[in-house]
Amino acid sequence: MKTIYCISGLGADERAFSKLKVDGYELRVIPWLMPEKNETIEQYAERMRAGIAEEKPVLMGLSFGGMICTEIAKQVPVDKIIIISSIKSSKEIPFWMKAVATLKLNKIVPLRSTRLTQPIQNKMLGVQSEEEKTLVASLRKKVDLPYTNWAVHQALNWKNDWKHPNIYHIHGDKDNMFPIKNIKADYTIKNAGHFMIMNRAKEVSACINCILAGQ
Repeated sequence: MKTIYCISGLGADERAFSKLKVDGYELRVIPWLMPEKNETIEQYAERMRAGIAEEKPVLMGLSFGGMICTEIAKQVPVDKIIIISSIKSSKEIPFWMKAVATLKLNKIVPLRSTRLTQPIQNKMLGVQSEEEKTLVASLRKKVDLPYTNWAVHQALNWKNDWKHPNIYHIHGDKDNMFPIKNIKADYTIKNAGHFMIMNRAKEVSACINCILAGQ
């Protein structure tokens, strides 16, 4: 069976991909590493690619994981990249993220999740059911704050205008994190938010299977 190397979103783990059904492929999740002091996203991607055990792999990235996939692909040949609820370049970063980066609000406002901020975060993610809220709450408890601070800073300040020739973008048209108006997606899922990999997994899986089949 062939392998797809998966990188989850910020703070997420292998559960993010648990509902996908991809024909003929094993989904192998590369776990997040703790960033080193003053580590760049390029250096971090170099360490992450140590978890890839074959040449010219297929990479799949969710949200921030999609950015890491692109950074890995700058360093080693990859067959194709599939990104979900993510961005391909700095041009797709929404205005609100650019404003936060410019004002350095992420350095001023605490990033630790609280009872007051969780409903806002859930809305941004597109979390709907109680099951999803429970999963997200579980993920928040596991997240290490220094990692979160590093990852948020890297996402807000990502400088990339390079595009892999075989990158495929799956996006929801109700994504509040990365609004569709900034995105040039290959596959758009109607009425789907940032958390569609979980609550619209069947449709996301169908898109992935089309990509792998060359359709």
